[in-house]
Amino acid sequence: MFRVTLISVFCILAVSSIRAEDSVFAFQPIVNELSLYENFLDNGDNAGQTLQIVSINSLKVYTEFSFEFTADFNRKMVPGTNSDYYIEMGIVKPVWKKVSANYQRIYGTFIDKPINQVGVRYSF
Repeated sequence: MFRVTLISVFCILAVSSIRAEDSVFAFQPIVNELSLYENFLDNGDNAGQTLQIVSINSLKVYTEFSFEFTADFNRKMVPGTNSDYYIEMGIVKPVWKKVSANYQRIYGTFIDKPINQVGVRYSF
């Protein structure tokens, strides 16, 4: 599942902007970022490295919604482990003004099983 998720995100990042207001299908990038961090503790000790991917894209498949993907891949950050990760994927559907319905799926080395989150989001 992890590989399929990563491949899917890179495919979305690779798609060029396609926007047609009257179209049934559309894709519009909002934020697509790839960051690399060197981590340090407050006392200056090295706390490993992090590769972070953030991807938020507006999609239209008969209706408008956003697909969100956030992932942190850490190396040598947690003592006793060489690597760990946190992945969050979500679909956001605007329902009224600044209120949206939200579904998220979370994967990570810190949880035993994937977690589903269903909720309401207010954007300000």
